[in-house]
Amino acid sequence: MNDLRLGLQARFLALMALALVAVVALMALMLHRQDRMQNEVEVVSRDALRGAVGDGLRRRGEGTVSQLTESLTNPLYYFDLDTIGEITAVALRQPGTRYVIVFDDDGNIVHDGSDEIPSYGKRMDDALAYEAIAAAGLHTQVTDELMDVASPIMIGEERIGGVRVGFDLASVRAMEDEAVADLRARLETLGRRHFWWIAALGLGLLVLGAVMLWFTQRWLVRPIRELADSARSIEAGDYDIAPPDSDRSDEVGDLTRAFGRMSRSVARHDRDIRRMAYTDALTGLPNRVAFREALDQRLLQLQGAGEPLALLFADIDDFKRVNDTLGHDAGDEVLLQCAQRVQEVVALHGGGDSVLARFGGDEFVILTQAAQGASIRSHANDLAERLVEATRQPLVVRDRPLFLGTSIGITLFPDDATIATQLMKNGDIAMYQAKVAGKNCHRFYSRAMDQAVERRVTLERELRGAWERGELSVLYQPVYHLSNGRMVGAEALLRWRHPEHGMVAPSVFIEVAEQSGLIETLGPQVLETACKDAVRWQNRRGEKGPLFVSVNVSPRQLRSPVLPKVVADCLVRTGLDASCLHLELTETAVIGDEAQVSRLLAELRQQGVKIWLDDFGTGFSGLSHLRRVPIDGVKIDRSFIADILRDPDDLALTTAIISMAHSLGITVVAEGVEREGQYNLLRERGCDLVQGYWLGHPLPREEFEALLG
Repeated sequence: MNDLRLGLQARFLALMALALVAVVALMALMLHRQDRMQNEVEVVSRDALRGAVGDGLRRRGEGTVSQLTESLTNPLYYFDLDTIGEITAVALRQPGTRYVIVFDDDGNIVHDGSDEIPSYGKRMDDALAYEAIAAAGLHTQVTDELMDVASPIMIGEERIGGVRVGFDLASVRAMEDEAVADLRARLETLGRRHFWWIAALGLGLLVLGAVMLWFTQRWLVRPIRELADSARSIEAGDYDIAPPDSDRSDEVGDLTRAFGRMSRSVARHDRDIRRMAYTDALTGLPNRVAFREALDQRLLQLQGAGEPLALLFADIDDFKRVNDTLGHDAGDEVLLQCAQRVQEVVALHGGGDSVLARFGGDEFVILTQAAQGASIRSHANDLAERLVEATRQPLVVRDRPLFLGTSIGITLFPDDATIATQLMKNGDIAMYQAKVAGKNCHRFYSRAMDQAVERRVTLERELRGAWERGELSVLYQPVYHLSNGRMVGAEALLRWRHPEHGMVAPSVFIEVAEQSGLIETLGPQVLETACKDAVRWQNRRGEKGPLFVSVNVSPRQLRSPVLPKVVADCLVRTGLDASCLHLELTETAVIGDEAQVSRLLAELRQQGVKIWLDDFGTGFSGLSHLRRVPIDGVKIDRSFIADILRDPDDLALTTAIISMAHSLGITVVAEGVEREGQYNLLRERGCDLVQGYWLGHPLPREEFEALLG
């Protein structure tokens, strides 16, 4: 029995020793495995966080720079620092944005988003500048501290500069390190707790060791592996996965729930970023990026299918006038109302597959297909006419009606182009031609438009700086009193002698100056020159009496609320008496916002300046302006004067205008008098003043002064 008991004891002890060794070995193995799992979780979690946050930041950066590139094209092209500053300041305020730099084609800084722009004109010389300047498209550079995203800004094929945005990676790295450190601390705490628990129970019971091994596998390893699998899915861009969840109250449960909250937050931010990147914030319509993707996808579907589609570019006419006169809040309200009208028309007449987007500013673009068997050209023409009709109706903004209208350019696939970039370019060209044709209409793209646009761009480029180069000059055409034949004044006329093409017609370059905004610079220069020359005339004539000088005011100048101040300052600088300055404006400049024009003209007349209505009688509502707009004189358009000797209707109209104007106390000027018979007939009808080639051609200042004696 003793031998048996010793044998059983020995076996028991041996079994216990074997169990102890097994438990120790198991503990050592589990400790080693636990350490490896901690390292694996840390590495996987760090990689997942870094990949998810880095990719999200890169997409955000590229989306931001793409939007900035589109928004800055026109402001940079026209060197509008105020608009550039507003756009860059908004981007600079975004969280994590270290800098926003707009630079010209040579790499010189144009704007940095600050009010003072201390770096203006300096060349970028940081380590990332060279690749940013040379980038042909979106270009991302990453250092340990920041991510730099750059993109060129193009006008057609011409590069005019670029934009860079720097995103701070320090906060991203700090967040990543903090998250990993927290994860490591939690895993280490959890590992220590399990070690002592397994050690205390494992020394006594081998079975408990096996149970603990199962427990560890069941309650620790599997949740962490689920977290790792979710992290890898997020890293791959799958933000819509169901994040892991747990009702456990321990650290693993806390970790699982924290990871779930983080996953949902990343998914929510991704949706917000996508919505911001693809949706116009003001109108809620798809934006340029979303439309371009839709256009590319539609073209890919139609390639080889033989199905045509139409692209319509719609631009609100004279929208800048709303912002300049009523403010940007009113401009936003106008855009919302226009967008609603366009949406309604497209929904009713565009077809179910139509896509409407806002391209930014006052531009909308529509992609539409005709019904099966219908003509795409007829469909696009009908849709454009309905859009023009809908937008020409008055808008009510702040209890006042506004008349704007829309110019629409239409291009067809595959007739005009087969790629998205060319289609968009063609639509823009056709829209510009609609504006040239008088606005509030539509035009289909044609090959000839390319040449016209190229000529217009060349003319605009050469017109810039023409005044400084001495190519532009002011001529003066004398104006005579019909009753006694005495000269009473002169009209100042701007002329351009191109060094290669000779004299450029005023009807050509004045229109370019008006549409490009150059008239806002040229107008005050012409006014200043004319006033200085008029002062010379007064000094030369002495007691013979003063001569007036009349200066044309463009519609764009007339829409500027600062026009009265510009005129007043010019009169003060030159010393010209206000009564000797006559400002001429066309009837078309008055139509559309007579209330605003009347206020400006009233301010000018209070200064003593005379107001004349030029080209009178050519508009349908010309006579009504004599009653509603404060004016001192009218100039009968030369088209009536040319035929008064042989056309009874023109003679009757001219006589009626003279009689009606005199009844209202308004002076009448006849322009374009080229024959003695016209002169005599106008004198018989009681016309006050007259000018034309029969009396005198436009003359340079020196030759005009020679007429003064």
